[in-house]
Amino acid sequence: MTFMPQVLVVDDDPHIRQLLVFALEKAGLSAREAEDGEAALVQVAKAAPDLVVLDINMPKLDGLEVCRRLRAQGDLPILFLSSRDDEIDRVLGIELGGDDYVTKPFSPREVVARVQAILRRARNAGPAAKADAPMSHGRLTLDPESWVAKWDDREAPLTVTEFGILKILMGGPARVFTRDAIIDRLHGPGFAITDRTIDSHVRNLRGKFAALGANDVVETRAGVGYRLGACQGAAPA
Repeated sequence: MTFMPQVLVVDDDPHIRQLLVFALEKAGLSAREAEDGEAALVQVAKAAPDLVVLDINMPKLDGLEVCRRLRAQGDLPILFLSSRDDEIDRVLGIELGGDDYVTKPFSPREVVARVQAILRRARNAGPAAKADAPMSHGRLTLDPESWVAKWDDREAPLTVTEFGILKILMGGPARVFTRDAIIDRLHGPGFAITDRTIDSHVRNLRGKFAALGANDVVETRAGVGYRLGACQGAAPA
């Protein structure tokens, strides 16, 4: 029996929900709907999906609050939908732990492509991935097989995308990765995503390690990109 990933589509517009459910199911995924944030949390509690497509602007509970509550429970992948053409909601969404975003109006094909990319990353980063050996650098350790990142003995609660970025940097500790190179390794060549999204993920990654006393995990090379830091715990120069 073929496994079909489950996607929960959360939007207060029934037309958008039906459109996305149809497109996702046509692509071979299983999809269900929730009309608002409260209904989404109820559905996740009953049967957690593999990914949530989450509108930001909704009655009762908006998407950002739903994301906060889901992130307090675990690392369920989230793709944000936003009707606002500004950076505030989008960057805030990524910093809260969203894995990607799409702005309205959107192409259903684009949403499906981004959903599939996030699901691939989740499969590759999850416990089923057996090929990758544990990695270490300074006080930082990364175990791709168990999808665990630790500073000394304390685990950092990373999202799929944050884990993926850290794995890329640790794979070439002396190399400076451009944002485009990081995007290509995360999503594949030609995937449309902005540099600001990568910056937001890196900022969130740094914040989580800073809470553990690690302030030198990722270095910024101005005008170029990012590289792995010394990972010794000292504040970066």
